[in-house]
Amino acid sequence: MTVHDLTDDDVLVRWLPFRTLTGAEPGALPLYCLPHAGGAASAFRMWQRKLPGVAVQPVQPPGREGRHKEPPYLHMSELASDLADVVLADVELSAAGRRYALYGHSLGALVAFELVREVRRRGGPEPVHLFVSGADAPHVTYEPGPPVSGMTRAEVVALLRRLGGTPEWLLADPDALEMILPAVQADFTVKETYLYREEPPIDVPISALPSASDPRVAPAKVARWRDQTTGPFALHPFDGGHFAVFEQAARTQRLLAQALLPWV
Repeated sequence: MTVHDLTDDDVLVRWLPFRTLTGAEPGALPLYCLPHAGGAASAFRMWQRKLPGVAVQPVQPPGREGRHKEPPYLHMSELASDLADVVLADVELSAAGRRYALYGHSLGALVAFELVREVRRRGGPEPVHLFVSGADAPHVTYEPGPPVSGMTRAEVVALLRRLGGTPEWLLADPDALEMILPAVQADFTVKETYLYREEPPIDVPISALPSASDPRVAPAKVARWRDQTTGPFALHPFDGGHFAVFEQAARTQRLLAQALLPWV
């Protein structure tokens, strides 16, 4: 897949299903939002129209929601490369002057980071800001316990219930589980096989939004995101668990809007 292949709106809409529904004014700064493992574009749908001057663009990876019939990715390198095609193509079509920002939650934080590095390798326009939540820094990340990619259905359900963020009705519905579990386990395969490779720090400001009671993230390791940028770094702790940034959406949106103010 190349950037030229992605000039077709139908292809871009598969990845960015709400790109024409942002409700933002013309020329608004695109903020591409990457979901957690098993998550989908709808996780960020309610953020649209909440950030002045910003066009929130939820990203839809294959294997979920409207793309549930497409096979999900299993390797970070392929995902980051194809996503770079998508973002660079959409940025070229944007009226924001090749400016954009990235937000990633949990697995999405690592994907966003690798996306920035892939764009840099290509000599493309790098984002004006990278926001990360629910994830240790990539060079110190470590997942305790057995690999999720090899868990039984019952074990995955127990993990999702412990993390929160997944409706109980969905976890209790066998048919609904059949729809979501392949993407969940594929995404955890991406995360658990991810190998950080040493490269120079990115020249992009990073804001990290850790949660105090997140069972899979260590605050000290979140702070190490500062090692990955030569630009400004900000740490904004939240009370709550793995999905606190969504449960406290108003505060999250204020932090994003303040950080992006110079660019809108």
